[in-house]
Amino acid sequence: MAYVDHNATSPMRPEAKAAMEHAFSVTGNPSSVHLEGRVARALIEDAREKVAALVGALPQDVIFTSGGTEANGLALSGAVQGAAEAEARVTRLFVSAIEHNSVLRTASALGERQAGLRMATIPVSPDGVVDLAELSVLLREGKGRTLIAVMAANNETGVVQPVEHIAELAREYDAFLLVDAVQACGKIAVDTGGADYVSLSAHKIGGPQGVGALVVKDGAPLAAQLLGGGQERGRRAGTENVIGIAGFGAAAEAVKCEDVSPVLGIRDRFECRLREHYPDAVIFGSGAPRLGNTSNFAIPGIAAATAIMALDLDEVRASSGSACSSGNVKPSHVLKAMGVPDDLAQSALRVSFGWNSPATDVDAVLNALEKISAQARSRRAA
Repeated sequence: MAYVDHNATSPMRPEAKAAMEHAFSVTGNPSSVHLEGRVARALIEDAREKVAALVGALPQDVIFTSGGTEANGLALSGAVQGAAEAEARVTRLFVSAIEHNSVLRTASALGERQAGLRMATIPVSPDGVVDLAELSVLLREGKGRTLIAVMAANNETGVVQPVEHIAELAREYDAFLLVDAVQACGKIAVDTGGADYVSLSAHKIGGPQGVGALVVKDGAPLAAQLLGGGQERGRRAGTENVIGIAGFGAAAEAVKCEDVSPVLGIRDRFECRLREHYPDAVIFGSGAPRLGNTSNFAIPGIAAATAIMALDLDEVRASSGSACSSGNVKPSHVLKAMGVPDDLAQSALRVSFGWNSPATDVDAVLNALEKISAQARSRRAA
């Protein structure tokens, strides 16, 4: 079996599994003051330090959540609703056109129910890079405190965004910046220094599903969205997921020490051979900096919906884009924002390699694609 869907979820690392197995033996509630509670609390705080170290943050700025989706929702809703002073309140929300649906849908909902909140979409180039000139125009026009939401790297194409330049613009116009680093973390260096909010997810780096984090810079507005106890310094109520958080911390520590160069070589070999076999193949975002593990491509005439099923039957686990919308037959909103025609977007496939990917995965994918291509040629000839 060739698992080439690490961008959807990366198989659990042995370090994470071991940490979780240890955490299973801890019975205390981390909010309890007795010994068992203190042991559970120590596991959480140790993981908090490891997650913070991975992205250059302070441990006290890390809020554990149920995943990247909740982290993005907390950042957006919390920022818009969080400032007590009128002059500090967010009244403008600028979101790039290629954001994950957890950002796009939350932003849309806020725009509908939050009176006076102005919404704007930041366009991208044909290679999927945020248009900095257009963002500058949006920031100059109008008044009010702005929140900019831009992902560090796109989950479908792997295109890396110019976050440093966006952070400079945010500082110039006194805007807040949310960076969705869910897909970038563990694949490229992520530094929270230029952002006010950074979202993370454990299962993208070989940790468990169901746990993530939001890093919030001191002084950035944040209204809690889950109310109850005083967990996470009052910013996210609910008894912490001790077992999941322990796994997250172990995965973060493993990633920080990891050499990712072998993964980069696998992706490059795959694309080189893909072009040799299919000269008409289109690799989306290939003209821009990309995550070294991700290839989003289309072979004209091969529908993605059919190809994914055929690949699966041939023991190749790939995807047609975001796992969160893999059941959606509509063309990807990311490719649409890049100006990709619908018929070509319907052929888009994504392979994403990771920490345990063998070089033989390249052969497995290409062999399976050749079978699909042969079948397509036979149907056309019939």
